[in-house]
Amino acid sequence: MSEGILARPIAPGHHIAYGPGASQWGDLRLPARPGPHPVVVLIHGGYWRVRHDLTYLGHAAVALTEAGFATWNVEYRRLGEPGGGWPGTLLDVAAGVDFLRTLAPAHDLDLGRVVTLGHSAGGQLALWLAGRPRIQLDSPLASVDPLRLSGVTALAPVCDLARAWELGLSSGAVASLLGGSPDEHPDRYAAASPIELLPLGVPQVLIHGTEDEDVPLELSERHAAVARASNDRARLIAFPNTGHFEIIDPATSQWQTILQAICAQVEEV
Repeated sequence: MSEGILARPIAPGHHIAYGPGASQWGDLRLPARPGPHPVVVLIHGGYWRVRHDLTYLGHAAVALTEAGFATWNVEYRRLGEPGGGWPGTLLDVAAGVDFLRTLAPAHDLDLGRVVTLGHSAGGQLALWLAGRPRIQLDSPLASVDPLRLSGVTALAPVCDLARAWELGLSSGAVASLLGGSPDEHPDRYAAASPIELLPLGVPQVLIHGTEDEDVPLELSERHAAVARASNDRARLIAFPNTGHFEIIDPATSQWQTILQAICAQVEEV
């Protein structure tokens, strides 16, 4: 399996806006069983650029909904559209997850059991959401009352933005997101990079393919090590002979591991 999942059609969920912008919306799917429903917030990747949208994570959303989760697949402003980049991209995903408070009463959502699932750049955003309470109050990304998460499952996450900048990943995507280098904007890297926000205070599972050519395995290895050293519960699962996209496809053998990780985070609450 390769990037073919990006073009595979998927039936949309319930389209709901969480803000006034064209990209400030999400797909909500509800399981057939009675609530209250635990929630998985899905955040797609694409190196924060407008080229990719939430469609390709729809397959994972459907599989998770069939497994009994409500899913909220969040779109956000990306590089290449007005408001994308710093700080709009991050503020959008924060607003999207906080919007669950608005959705919860009508859709019987259990706000005590909310986990994030993100892929690639979306993995950075999924981990970052858990770290929001640790952001300095003078940062544009600070929030007085962020929704607390029960756990994070990050698939091939860009979890160390300074290292990703050093490696020049995806033609300098990190510099485009944050407006420059770590030396130019240390405050932005400190507020946006998950590894800088450790300990996150929630269980984290990082899943990465050993043959990933888009996001090096070393980023997940270092995040997991630093997280454990800071007394976070963090686990790294490295799949051999696996690239960047296999891990988001429910048709692959790796998917059951991802589903089990999400179920464990919800059941521990």
